[in-house]
Amino acid sequence: MTGERWLVVGLGNPGPGYAANRHNAGYMVADVLAARAGAGFRAGKSQAEVAEGRLAGQPVTLGKPLTYMNLSGGPVAGLCRYYRVPPGRLLVIHDELDIPFGTIRLKQGGGDNGHNGLRAVTASLGTREYYRLRFGIGRPPGRMDPALFVLRDFSAAERKELPFLLDRAADAAEALLGQGLAAAQNAFHGAVHEADADSG
Repeated sequence: MTGERWLVVGLGNPGPGYAANRHNAGYMVADVLAARAGAGFRAGKSQAEVAEGRLAGQPVTLGKPLTYMNLSGGPVAGLCRYYRVPPGRLLVIHDELDIPFGTIRLKQGGGDNGHNGLRAVTASLGTREYYRLRFGIGRPPGRMDPALFVLRDFSAAERKELPFLLDRAADAAEALLGQGLAAAQNAFHGAVHEADADSG
């Protein structure tokens, strides 16, 4: 294994009942990336499915934890150890309530913003200094509990846009791997650079 390898992990919940949930946006983007790499997911180490290939000229292992979201940390840390990937070459892709549907944001480090998957990853790695690709799902309508909202499927209107938006998220991931964080942020954050509310 070379030290140049990237580990790109999409977060979600396993099983067909969760497959189209908003909380599974990370899995969905990982599937697009695997297709681009010409790789299929298979059972791997550390309670995760893995796919291996090249993206943006970089050797990449893609991972999808097979545990539930709040237990994602063990599989992610296990994959980092097995593939000898440091946190600085780990990208975690996840849904994000606090940015509008379909908005893509890239960052390194920062808080978990109440996301149970990120909280678990940070706790298991012992560091926040890994990359994140945040796929916006927007806030729930009215007084709906966010915990229920993330476990609902994308709406019919959202599903029409979803293939395009997942492709764009995959483009952003490849830009990060190939060009670095600053260039990828410039390309995908647009002209508006709002401060991250959860930068701590």
